[in-house]
Amino acid sequence: MKKLKRSGRLVDMTYYLLQHPHEVISLSHFSERYHSAKSSISEDLVIVKEIFEEEGYGSLLTIPGASGGVTFIPKMNKQDTMELVDKLIEELSDPERILPGGYLYMMDLLGNPRLMHEVGRLFASVLSDKQIDAVLTVATKGIPLAYAVGHYLDVPVRIVRRDLRVMEGSMVSINYVSGSSKRVQTMTLARRSLEPGARVFVIDDFMKAGGTLKGMVDLLEEFEADLVAVGVLTETVGVEERLIDDYISITRLNEMNLRDRTITIEPGNVLNKIDKQTES
Repeated sequence: MKKLKRSGRLVDMTYYLLQHPHEVISLSHFSERYHSAKSSISEDLVIVKEIFEEEGYGSLLTIPGASGGVTFIPKMNKQDTMELVDKLIEELSDPERILPGGYLYMMDLLGNPRLMHEVGRLFASVLSDKQIDAVLTVATKGIPLAYAVGHYLDVPVRIVRRDLRVMEGSMVSINYVSGSSKRVQTMTLARRSLEPGARVFVIDDFMKAGGTLKGMVDLLEEFEADLVAVGVLTETVGVEERLIDDYISITRLNEMNLRDRTITIEPGNVLNKIDKQTES
């Protein structure tokens, strides 16, 4: 890269950090990239750090030592979180989302890259103090969520399937009980997907009783992997038996009246999670 003026250097440095979350970047890397002295790079990073933290984009941490540098930890402040949750509540409350059988249409939201990008940032913010090696979801609707979170945590995404895929090699399969229908179903994951001891975040788009999520959690045991946390975009209330106790939810489906065609959506527990994180 050609030598840049300070203004150009700050723009490029900011963009680079946003594209490489949770990655330790040495001062030497920036010094060589911009053909500038490390002292100048350090001054630039102080400016970037101040803006990131003032505007609620995240934290810029300094890693000491010969192999150290800086690392960008994406976060979302309380105000941005509330605005995102309110936006999702408004979108999900549309009665046109009610489908035959009492299902809630969500594919347009899951297919909105910008919206999922922000949801991924929110999950990553809640998980910012956790060591996570992979994000696990089940095909197909959980995939956009998982990739958004994986981007902000800078970890790979692993996809559980309900059918065997020859091109994925040897598979590990388990049977699980669907929480809503009580049917026994099968889920599979490629054997090379997770290393023993891997720390995993499990995520899905919707949770009733939590049968699918519980199946993924049980599947981790087959890989000797560790569960760090569970996340859902929307949970339902009034479930007789919840198979998952500890989880992060962004929104909560409180009521769906098929006769009157009304939907009541409220915030999930994510706001409480953020409050506890702030207190600690």
